[in-house]
Amino acid sequence: MAIHAHIDAAVCNGYGNCLVAAPEVFDLDPETNIAFTQPGRPAEGDRDSLLEAEADCPVRAILVSES
Repeated sequence: MAIHAHIDAAVCNGYGNCLVAAPEVFDLDPETNIAFTQPGRPAEGDRDSLLEAEADCPVRAILVSES
C-alpha cells in the first residue's frame, strides 16, 4: 500500500506542527507559509510520522490516506 498526504492549502495556517512531527516529509513555503510535502515524500517508512503530523495539525489541514 502506498501512503499519501494531502495538505489543504486553503486551511493551512503554517503553524509548523507537521514539521516537528515529520521533518523529513514536510516543509513550509517561505513565501506563503503553507506546508508542502518534500520531493519524493511521503515514502513507505513515513507512515507513523505522517499520522502524528495529521493528528498534531491544529487546523486539520493534513489528510493521510493509503491506497
